[in-house]
Amino acid sequence: MLLYVFCCVILYYFCRTVQPASYKKSCATMKILIADSMHPSLFGMLDEQKWEYDYHPEYKREDIKNALPGYDVLMIRSKTFLDREMLENAQKLRFIARAGAGLDLIDLEVAKALNIEVFHAGAGNRDAVAEQALGMLLALFNNILRADRQVRDGIWDREGNRGVELMGKTVGLIGYGNNGSATAKRLSGFGCKVLAYDKYRDNYGDAFATESSIEEIQQEADVLSLHIPLTDITRYLVNEEFISAFAKPFYLMNLSRGEVVKLKAVTEALENGKIKGACLDVLENEKIGKLTPEQQEVFDYLRASDRVVLTPHIAGWTHESYVRINEVLVEQIQNRL
Repeated sequence: MLLYVFCCVILYYFCRTVQPASYKKSCATMKILIADSMHPSLFGMLDEQKWEYDYHPEYKREDIKNALPGYDVLMIRSKTFLDREMLENAQKLRFIARAGAGLDLIDLEVAKALNIEVFHAGAGNRDAVAEQALGMLLALFNNILRADRQVRDGIWDREGNRGVELMGKTVGLIGYGNNGSATAKRLSGFGCKVLAYDKYRDNYGDAFATESSIEEIQQEADVLSLHIPLTDITRYLVNEEFISAFAKPFYLMNLSRGEVVKLKAVTEALENGKIKGACLDVLENEKIGKLTPEQQEVFDYLRASDRVVLTPHIAGWTHESYVRINEVLVEQIQNRL
């Protein structure tokens, strides 16, 4: 009997400490190419997993393409478009880890055909995006940017900067994933009624938002906020026809992708009063030194307007999210081994 117990104890500790050979091999041979600038916290996380990695934020498209055949994982932010030309010879590649929320720079059909799994770190920066959305909206509603400039110039205009309260407004969210749901949670704390539409989900209504259709949002919303990826379906979703379908003038927020919104249509709606104000963290063309004449005309209107709040694609770009994105990516790789 004692011999039996002794053998059971030995077997128990053996099973706890010895992993299958296939698991050891997969971890030991995991090799990662990091081809974009990442927070230094990433390196300690990878060392802890005993994964090999090479850090080359200076790599250009051809450098990445030539190096990929030697790696199991590619970590990237927004360096280049990952298409068939980039991926077809990367026969070892198992994962593409995007340090951000959007996947529009990756040909997902090609990746799937090549058995490359793609994931993003949307859970890593959703809180930062939500806080940015609320910050921009409150700045717009309370004329904070204009009032700040005026006070600095010695102008004390209280009546001219009378604000609008967020309390009681109906906010429509298009897209109810990581960013949309985090934004709804914060809006609920301001006493807003939140309507959410998501083409790819069912039964997603919760304590913070009511599942709705786009038509319901267009009928009821005082504020429209976009939290969707850029696809063939969403490109220029917000155009003249879409805007004109709203039952009442509304405020627009875009913290998703610039080409989801046709900015010429926005400036026209600002002119005719259909859009009361806009918070834009993204633009159709974010290379503002290389705008077409039409884009320049639109941009000049937006930057001159006190009814527009502009930021340089920084929603989700906080010191905290920079670290959290790494944690999310490493955890996803672990879960797929």
